[in-house]
Amino acid sequence: MNDEKYAILSDYVDSLSDKKGALIEVLHKAQEIFKYLPNEVQNFIAEKLDIPLSKVYGVVTFYSYFATEPRGEYVINVCMGTACFVRGAASVLEEFQNRLNIKVGETTPDGKFTLEVLRCVGACGLAPVVTINDRVYGHFTKDQVPKVLAEYSE
Repeated sequence: MNDEKYAILSDYVDSLSDKKGALIEVLHKAQEIFKYLPNEVQNFIAEKLDIPLSKVYGVVTFYSYFATEPRGEYVINVCMGTACFVRGAASVLEEFQNRLNIKVGETTPDGKFTLEVLRCVGACGLAPVVTINDRVYGHFTKDQVPKVLAEYSE
């Protein structure tokens, strides 16, 4: 199965007309395919783009979007920016931690949920904000945690 994933990534890289400056684009594609970027994938990308592994690793570890450890099927992000924080994001985060029995940066044992925090999602008017994968929930309260978890547990 991994061979198939590497083949897809290889074809994608080969399809790029300009490989210089394509690192972030390739990393996004790789994370889409593999769901995270382990060392083996980073090494493969370095070889395909003919760049040092240190450069790949530097970009992966600099941007919080990229994950080097497996993530859950659903990645829950609680915004902890100033507007969200003052409007109760900490209690929302605490409720997710209690309900899922995990801490920030951890994944549930069944691989369903990963809990993370963001500094700011740029939707301060909707504070506090929670995102689950690509879905945004505004004006989120701790009372909504059980309901939203149930939606994703079905």
